[in-house]
Amino acid sequence: MLDAIGHVLPIALAVAISSVPIMATILILLSPKRGRSALPFLIGWVLGIAAVVSACTLFAQLIPTTRSSRRPETAIGIAEILVGLTLVVVGILAWRRAVKNPSTAMPKWLSAVDSFGPWAAFGVAFALNVRPKGLLLAIAAGLAIRADDLPLGESAVVIAIYTLVGASTVAVPIIMTLAAPERMRPRLLAAQDWITRNNGALTGLILVLIGVVILGTGLGRL
Repeated sequence: MLDAIGHVLPIALAVAISSVPIMATILILLSPKRGRSALPFLIGWVLGIAAVVSACTLFAQLIPTTRSSRRPETAIGIAEILVGLTLVVVGILAWRRAVKNPSTAMPKWLSAVDSFGPWAAFGVAFALNVRPKGLLLAIAAGLAIRADDLPLGESAVVIAIYTLVGASTVAVPIIMTLAAPERMRPRLLAAQDWITRNNGALTGLILVLIGVVILGTGLGRL
């Protein structure tokens, strides 16, 4: 199980530092509706992470593998290589786009987050996990859990750790802001400004680094 945790932790960190859910969290916390929408957003984000990675882990069980002391699970290794290469390519494209066309404008839908009620906040948070980037990361985590052939209980523990780490950057600001809103406001504004200015390049760099890690893990299984 420790090997599986070691494999999914870098992927969970990539989920945690994803700029879109963090920015959505900040906008909700800066809005007058934070008391109604912040906790539903957090619940949707946590349940979404857990549901998507659980589904990817189940689908990974369909990959035919041959386990022996001398033959690694080459099918899972090949799948991880493909996911890693895809993340590297997407990351490079995102980084180049950010360098060539720097922009501080937010997506239109994101600018409307501060007006969401509790159900809309929950739904958006859950749906953020099925973005292409989120799905690729969940697939990589599911493959890592599948490769270690864990029993159900241990797989659940690994998924729980992945979820807690991935949700931490949304959970911590929400809890701290609801506890001390005036104290957190300047920090939220500073974080919003920094993410807006560095979003594209940061996202690209993270995807490339995580893609390389997953690629290396896949190569190690061949």
